[in-house]
Amino acid sequence: MNIKLIRNEADYQSALHEVETLWEAAEGSDESDRLEILTLLIQNYETEHHPVRDPDPITLLEHVMDTRDLSRKDLEPYIGSRARVSEVLNRQRPLTLDMIRRLAKGLGLPADVLVKPYRLKHKAA
Repeated sequence: MNIKLIRNEADYQSALHEVETLWEAAEGSDESDRLEILTLLIQNYETEHHPVRDPDPITLLEHVMDTRDLSRKDLEPYIGSRARVSEVLNRQRPLTLDMIRRLAKGLGLPADVLVKPYRLKHKAA
């Protein structure tokens, strides 16, 4: 098995292409072992060179609402009144620690993402 480290984008693209050709390898075969090693190398390279950043808290909430088919009303037990939910989602008011705790516990959202700072819209004076 001749496998080399992924050191640059060309190596990365080559490894991705090879993974495609090995995708249907029979479990326990040499090709399957090669596939597993290549995916580990790819994962390592991607972690270092193509990190996926966490979304800001409001983007996360919007994504969760969309994927779970939740309405703003569904967020009221975690955030507060309809007006408060609107203020938070419209970036006029930040999430509080209590809101973050309720969202994390009630919806299973990652608190470490919810506590990240994010831009608020400032009201015109």
